[in-house]
Amino acid sequence: MRIHFAMRHAIAALLLTFAFVRDASAAGVEPAKDLRIDPALCLAAAQAQDDDKTISLCGALIDHEKTEKPVRIKALIARAEANVRKGMGYRAIRDYDDVQRLDPANADILNARGELWREKGDLPRAVADFGAAMKLNPAHAAARANHSAMAKELERQGVMKAVAGKPSFNCAAARLKVEKAICANPELADLDRDVYGSYIRATREDQTRAQAGKLRREQDEFIARRNASFGRPDYDLKKAMKQRLRQLNGIDGY
Repeated sequence: MRIHFAMRHAIAALLLTFAFVRDASAAGVEPAKDLRIDPALCLAAAQAQDDDKTISLCGALIDHEKTEKPVRIKALIARAEANVRKGMGYRAIRDYDDVQRLDPANADILNARGELWREKGDLPRAVADFGAAMKLNPAHAAARANHSAMAKELERQGVMKAVAGKPSFNCAAARLKVEKAICANPELADLDRDVYGSYIRATREDQTRAQAGKLRREQDEFIARRNASFGRPDYDLKKAMKQRLRQLNGIDGY
């Protein structure tokens, strides 16, 4: 499994800390006696991607009052990555929150937290984190790409929200019973807009004149049949619209 960029930095820093403790011991310097603040234990678990041990051992390192700030930050990142692998995104976000408070200039952490917010469906928070990471480090390629993608997604959702429950035609001008029924039902309105949108996309594809003509005739026939059949006991408008959408999209099912 791929180790996150921020975690690689955390492991490297913990390695340096462990090397210092080891060298100090070899030189006759008395090392710390409390094993709970020995970063080597957290490091070993993180390197082995033993998530349960990482959470436990790095957690002890994080919670100990004598743990120095740089080591606490690395342990928080290691625990966050373990939580991500275990599918506990909100716990990872809380760890990244703590890292951000301790190291507010860390663009990698803001980008990593933004990715988690995106996975949780909180796009505004994701965009905010990606934007903050870019502000700290304008050359941060991942944050820039993430921010661009999320901004476009938010814009798309805004457009979708604006047209939700609205058909492809102007309801103020609706005269036919079937048109009024579509306007009165948000699900049917969305289906009508999807059918029309798929038809427009299909006509814009690379087609011969004959193919384009056939497509237009089929759409005209569908509309005429829909208008004439609506209200009959054996006619299911929703079913007919879904069938037409499947035909246009060339897929099985809707």
